[in-house]
Amino acid sequence: MTMKLQFNSNLMMRILVVCGGALLILACMLAFSKSVSAHGYVDSPGSRAIKCKTGLNTNCGSIVHEPQSLEGLKNFPAAGPADGKIASAGLAGFANLDAQTATRWHKATISSGTNTFTWKFTAPHATTSYRYFITKANWDPNAPLTRAQLDLTPFCTVQGNGQAPPTTLSHSCNVPARTGYHIILAVWDISNTPNAWYNAIDVQFGAVDNIAPTTPASLTSGAVSTTTAALSWGASTDANGVANYEIYAGSNTTPVATVLGNQLSTTVTGLTAGTTFSFTVKAVDPSGNRSAASNSVSVTTSPLANDVTPPTNPTGLHVMGPAGTTSLTLMWNPSTDAAGIAGYRIYSGSTVVATVTGTATSRYITGLTPNTSYTYTVRAIDPSSNESGNSNAVTVTTAQVSAATPWAANTAYAVNALVSYNGVTYKCLQPHTSLTGWEPSTTAALWQAQ
Repeated sequence: MTMKLQFNSNLMMRILVVCGGALLILACMLAFSKSVSAHGYVDSPGSRAIKCKTGLNTNCGSIVHEPQSLEGLKNFPAAGPADGKIASAGLAGFANLDAQTATRWHKATISSGTNTFTWKFTAPHATTSYRYFITKANWDPNAPLTRAQLDLTPFCTVQGNGQAPPTTLSHSCNVPARTGYHIILAVWDISNTPNAWYNAIDVQFGAVDNIAPTTPASLTSGAVSTTTAALSWGASTDANGVANYEIYAGSNTTPVATVLGNQLSTTVTGLTAGTTFSFTVKAVDPSGNRSAASNSVSVTTSPLANDVTPPTNPTGLHVMGPAGTTSLTLMWNPSTDAAGIAGYRIYSGSTVVATVTGTATSRYITGLTPNTSYTYTVRAIDPSSNESGNSNAVTVTTAQVSAATPWAANTAYAVNALVSYNGVTYKCLQPHTSLTGWEPSTTAALWQAQ
């Protein structure tokens, strides 16, 4: 994100004279480094990222701390972020933004024709152009955002003429005719770096839709096993179509399953044997309006037989990423069992050091000693408490305590510099001068936990 500066000799002499002295020269250099850290986002209609920061979008990850940092390689569509990673600008730290369904993101209501797009810049930079793309009329809102989903001819291009924009800049653009939900991709191309900024804007064409679908009818149950239950229901209707059906169990507010709007049946999995569940279904339209709950249907899963068969052994146990000084993350492939998997036990030698409940296949291990070797295995448990054999063993040595210095704001950091923050060591990924709000734990584009 920090850009190269080119000085001619006369300009450098002026800087030396004005700053005067080694300490003041350093201060001037830090000031320059701040001025070229270009960042910006589309504020109106609100981009996916800024709506994460304001809370209109949820479960967004670390983008909530820096919606201005969606920086990737430029020359889209020939280059730039890979298909399926366009909304995150190809940055792994912001991958939550690449999730794509008809109801995942809050939408701004717009109409075809003249619309105003307003950018806000936290650190402007010399600009080649601002370009706006839109999804095709027949795009699939439940599939990843790819080049094939977009009209690759910008419907609006505003030249930057190599100039840095003001703090706020608006563009008047003629948006093509569309109906329903679409994505507008705004691209800010920088003139003197290899990069560009990518902002996905979720929009709904037409009047604001506040009307929920009709209630699904005639929910019934089908085949039931120890851990599964088949359900089916009658179709809901909605002026803009039904995007999804959500299946709920009891009073839970989180659906246990979600299917597309053209699907009127599903099999719920992961249930507990010999247990009664009360299911309902709700319909969801493209604007996120939810219907009332369907009738309730009660299902009792089959009881377990006298189960004495253990699950299969977990496989593929490995350490995710480098081990830290006092922690590491283990991951493995799931086991199978006719009655389902109730959990996993993680062993160090013959001692259980952690337990995972349910079907999760990873665990963050803490409280370790720096520069120490540990050997782990994992065993699966079924609902009858039968335990599998060991997975493969993995041996890992925790990192040595580094000489990292505490992170501080208003400090210039070079690539590979090590800092400590809240007990974790981080490595600098891009040269920059730190600012309050850019703490290592919230800026995945700048820092990587070690």
